Amino acid sequence: MRRLLLRQRRFLLLLVASLLLSSCAGMNYFPTGNTQRGMASWYGEDFHGKQTSNKETYNMHAMTAAHKTLPFGTHVRVTNLTNGKSVVVRINDRGPFVKGRIIDLSYAAAQKLGMAETGVAPVVIKVLKRFSPKKSSQRYAVQVGSFTEKRNAKILRAKLQRNYDNVYIAEHKTASQIFYRVRIRTRSMKAAQKIVERLHMKGYSAHILEEY
Repeated sequence: MRRLLLRQRRFLLLLVASLLLSSCAGMNYFPTGNTQRGMASWYGEDFHGKQTSNKETYNMHAMTAAHKTLPFGTHVRVTNLTNGKSVVVRINDRGPFVKGRIIDLSYAAAQKLGMAETGVAPVVIKVLKRFSPKKSSQRYAVQVGSFTEKRNAKILRAKLQRNYDNVYIAEHKTASQIFYRVRIRTRSMKAAQKIVERLHMKGYSAHILEEY
């Protein structure tokens, strides 16, 4: 009886492990899989100490990078195709916003890759899934308005609530002022795009942003 129970437990453990492995194996971060090829660039002193897209403080000496679509917290191995050098960086910012470039590295990462002097280099990036959040973990919202008067934000929120669920006001404080931003929380990028299209047809100036 004990042997039978042990066999059943082993079978269940193997089944769970295989399911986890298959789910990880089937999870793609890019349309073509989990690697991406293109040009890398880097950014440094001009942005040092400023806020990144996920609200961290950019440190040019840390091993971080900016990517257009990968979830914040994703770890990727970046390999310089001209010299074979590679580094592991964590995504905490958005960019690069130059056509043809796929990743913007910190100065420290660019140095280790041997591309600090050239400024750009051909690279391949590979997502380290074991140390990264799932692609499906990303959350999006549609921002419809930003006001300095909370009363105006409440008026817009009430209007939007007639047609949309999950409408809320997000406060953004600066050194001199508070902005009240009216947003609609969405389930996915596709859902956000549909809402933006509908709002644009009604004359609203709406855009998509990430929640974190």
